[in-house]
Amino acid sequence: MRKKVSGKSRDLTRRDFIRTSAAFGAASLAVGTNRMYAAGSDKVRIGLIGCGGRGTHDATKCLRSSENVELVAMGDLFNDRMERCLRSLKRPPSGNSPKTSDIRNKVKVTKDKCFVGWDAHKKVVACDDVDMVILTEPPHFRPSHLKAAIEAGKHVFMEKPAGVDPVGIRSVIASSELADRKGLTIVAGTQMRRISHLVEGIKAIHDGAIGELVGGQCVRLGGGMLTWGQKERQPGWSDMEWHLRRWLFLTWLSGDFIVEMHVHNLDVMNWAFGGPPVQCVGMGGREVRKAPEYGNVFDHFSVEYEYANGVRVEYMGSQMDGVTGRNDQRLVGTKGRAYTDFGGVVIEGRNPAEYAWDQIDPCITQHADQIAAIRQGKRLNEGRRVAESTLTSIMGRMSAYTGRAMKFDWAMKGSKLDLNPPAYEFGDLEMRPVVVPGKTRLI
Repeated sequence: MRKKVSGKSRDLTRRDFIRTSAAFGAASLAVGTNRMYAAGSDKVRIGLIGCGGRGTHDATKCLRSSENVELVAMGDLFNDRMERCLRSLKRPPSGNSPKTSDIRNKVKVTKDKCFVGWDAHKKVVACDDVDMVILTEPPHFRPSHLKAAIEAGKHVFMEKPAGVDPVGIRSVIASSELADRKGLTIVAGTQMRRISHLVEGIKAIHDGAIGELVGGQCVRLGGGMLTWGQKERQPGWSDMEWHLRRWLFLTWLSGDFIVEMHVHNLDVMNWAFGGPPVQCVGMGGREVRKAPEYGNVFDHFSVEYEYANGVRVEYMGSQMDGVTGRNDQRLVGTKGRAYTDFGGVVIEGRNPAEYAWDQIDPCITQHADQIAAIRQGKRLNEGRRVAESTLTSIMGRMSAYTGRAMKFDWAMKGSKLDLNPPAYEFGDLEMRPVVVPGKTRLI
């Protein structure tokens, strides 16, 4: 018979988790460039870099997460996105639930702190009154924006994924190491790490509830994103602007959906196994999203990942309309198995148990944890971890794109794949062709 965790016990576990995750790493931060905060009293001032839908979402969650937090600066490649973001953040709340609490008084952005263009991120991190930045421009920019922020002495919340190619991932790891030396926090937008039932379920797995892991499955099948963004290219838009407006469907900007979105699920597998896989072989293609407005990304992937001791995990993912939807992970051990989705975790076998979501929003918790760590001077640096999970996704894409098996260590240390464009300017930019497995070269 399955053991059900009582609501009271789950609440206690969750409170313990929130308290300890904010203090991740018991050692105090090394002396660095960040100022110290009186616990819960000093304001933490935020700069937002990337004002699209995700930037608006993360800024909203951050402002709701903690008291004495203000948004004081913003930067984006496009002014219209910034204006739309500001309007949304200043909109009166609808309803009385905590999810719609009023944050307008926390938005302190003035016109001289609104920056537009390729160097907008540099101007935001140069603001003396910015303590922490939120990085939500398309994933391609994450390595360079993180580097600029850490060098400027700012704490960073950065959205997943951490980059789109191995060269970028190596930069993220270098910046994360610099953050440790400077005493700066980095939190990544892999909020599944803060969903209560996953925290409890993975802990149980690590404690031996299903024995030694011998296999697993990771499945995420969803819609085709066919209505995302503006499908029609507007008069006057250069190639570069068209790419940036449709970034989700360009590999150089998004990393393809296995990287941009399914990094969440692959991160959960790495979490369960205690680190990234050692090698993989993948396949995939483009059967539905073939129109020019869907760029050069695939719409389905299948990758076999091999972890330590020869344990294999099968990943299957798609972005297609009209298919059966799934979003779950399964882990098999010598003493049982565990299944997890958004509703909870079920463990079957010798140590049966169930863990249900406590309904606490992990997208708010991740910001609350970081604000608390900043104020308490505690180490909280998720940079390397999200970089490794991102490279897990990139490695799967590279294998599927080329049809070649590959090792994680080679991707981390040897691959020279760099998806940077020839120049960062609004002008001509040829779209790379859709890759052909077996013919596309592994770099």
